[in-house]
Amino acid sequence: MTSPLWTRRSFAQSVLACCTAGTTSAWSATEAAFPKKPVTLMVPYSAGGGTDVVARLFAQKLTELWGQSVIVENRTGANGVIGSSLVAKAAPDGHTLLLVVGSHAINPVLMKSMPYDTAAAFTPVTNIATSPMVLVVAADGPYRKLPDLIEAARKQEIAFGYSEGQTRLTGELIRQAGDLKFMGVAYKGGAPIMVDVIGGHLPVGVTSVLTALPHVHSGKLRVIGVAADKRMEIFPDAMTFQEAQLKGVESLNWYGLFGPAGLPKDIVEKVNRDLRKVAADPAVVKQMQAQGADVVLSPPDRFGSFLQQETRKWTQVARQGGIRAE
Repeated sequence: MTSPLWTRRSFAQSVLACCTAGTTSAWSATEAAFPKKPVTLMVPYSAGGGTDVVARLFAQKLTELWGQSVIVENRTGANGVIGSSLVAKAAPDGHTLLLVVGSHAINPVLMKSMPYDTAAAFTPVTNIATSPMVLVVAADGPYRKLPDLIEAARKQEIAFGYSEGQTRLTGELIRQAGDLKFMGVAYKGGAPIMVDVIGGHLPVGVTSVLTALPHVHSGKLRVIGVAADKRMEIFPDAMTFQEAQLKGVESLNWYGLFGPAGLPKDIVEKVNRDLRKVAADPAVVKQMQAQGADVVLSPPDRFGSFLQQETRKWTQVARQGGIRAE
């Protein structure tokens, strides 16, 4: 005779197995159906810029993988806020994604009013790649190496040019780490900073690798400082700030992929996984490295933690430097 206890256990186990299978099947069905139409990849910066280049590279590869078009859309304004706000309002079905840089986590530190809560309005998918901020000087200028500049900036006021939130706060972080007489000068973009540094009108510029690279290749600029924990292959002579005894100076210009808040976990994982497939192509890695970027593709939870750390870090730098939100 069958034991009632055994019967109850067997029935419960069968129900649990069916429920689990049903859930897995539902998740697989959702994932398999994505994408079921063209995907918009929002880039809230100008066409032709570094983020746009990265977006178009990965959009092309995902289009090939998915069999659905991934269309890059540029909506500029307010340091990425305008385009980002459109994604924050989009349906959380994975068909509208957002590619932003490090300023995404800094905007809440420097802006009094924003149309969304940065921490709550988006679902982190992955940190695609990182590229450190760099310190540039004129190739024929007086500062040959980073220690030369640091020594001079401890004795006299030296202006550095910045073009947006992260470059501004990077310069402030350098100033704090070395107790330097650094004075920030605002510019409307990275290009005019390069022009003034090359022309001898500005001693130093804080900028991205992509902005500096063509001028370094032309022999007009020199990168003397890298805001990372190791030197870069494309600028082998440029010291890290750690090597110059300025501890804690790390500023990574990261390329982060997000969806709207509430993006289903299975879609997040599929996009993350498919990006890894795309990045396994040596041609993709080579192209990213040529731009001074290291492919990262961190898991969603790790990327979310990184974002929180970034906002805390830059909030502290701004507070210590007396920089207020405007």
